[in-house]
Amino acid sequence: MIRKMNHPAWFFTPYVLLFVLFIVIPVLMAIGLSFTYFNTIETPEYVGLRNYIELITRDEVFMQYVLPNTIKFAFIVGPVGYFFSFLLAWILAQIPHKPRTIFAIILYSPSMTAGVAMAVLWKVIFSGDRSGYINAMLLDWGFVQEPIQFLTSPDYLMNIMIIVSLWTSMGVGFLAMLAGILGIDQSLYEAAYMDGLKNRWQEIFYITIPSMKPQMLFGAVMAVVGTFSVGAIGVQLSGNNPTPQYAGQLMVNHIEDFGFIRYLMGYASAVSVILLIIIYAISKGTFSILGERN
Repeated sequence: MIRKMNHPAWFFTPYVLLFVLFIVIPVLMAIGLSFTYFNTIETPEYVGLRNYIELITRDEVFMQYVLPNTIKFAFIVGPVGYFFSFLLAWILAQIPHKPRTIFAIILYSPSMTAGVAMAVLWKVIFSGDRSGYINAMLLDWGFVQEPIQFLTSPDYLMNIMIIVSLWTSMGVGFLAMLAGILGIDQSLYEAAYMDGLKNRWQEIFYITIPSMKPQMLFGAVMAVVGTFSVGAIGVQLSGNNPTPQYAGQLMVNHIEDFGFIRYLMGYASAVSVILLIIIYAISKGTFSILGERN
């Protein structure tokens, strides 16, 4: 029996089963439900493209707030977080092993406790009364006369969401870049300096980045998926769903609103399919830039 199961394909079986069960089947179900009216109680009713037509032509909240908010949030947090992930990974690679490990854990830990951190730390910092750290400083310095409602004001909520997301963006992409930099053969740097390399900037662009393209690609894809799939941050900060005047409403919030509050699963599935298409398109674009060329 053991001899019959020693084919290499058996090692892939658990991954394939889990991938099909938790990725392929849910995606196919979402695509199928997006063409139906489904209120989670009655049998799904086929409606064709009606959900997509309503989403584009009649859903003013989606077109005026959710989609622009999601694009703005993702295109700021994604690239900036990606840049800082590489920069901090490169800086940590220059210091000895023990302090590097300590700093890596410190930088990575916010990504593991983002929900707790937002509820405890950032809500205290941006609290809308005199006990909030930012308001306390502004009042003491005479910049304002009354506390600013940072977390419930449409003028500030998105910017605070971006700040918090950047703080929690040092996740697995950051660790992958750090591992990639540490795995580069040091003799490449020595040979490059012997051939005329002059400074650290040239070292980064001509040796470091080309030598860790797989890790750079992985970090970029994780940044794309992570920023577009964020949803809880605005609700946790403001304490409201939807967020005040939809200022922090993202596509995931829109999906939760229609799927788990209004129980319009067909419509929510249509929004999720649009989100999936956006993530796939940007991921393909990222791969075309950072992927290996034959």
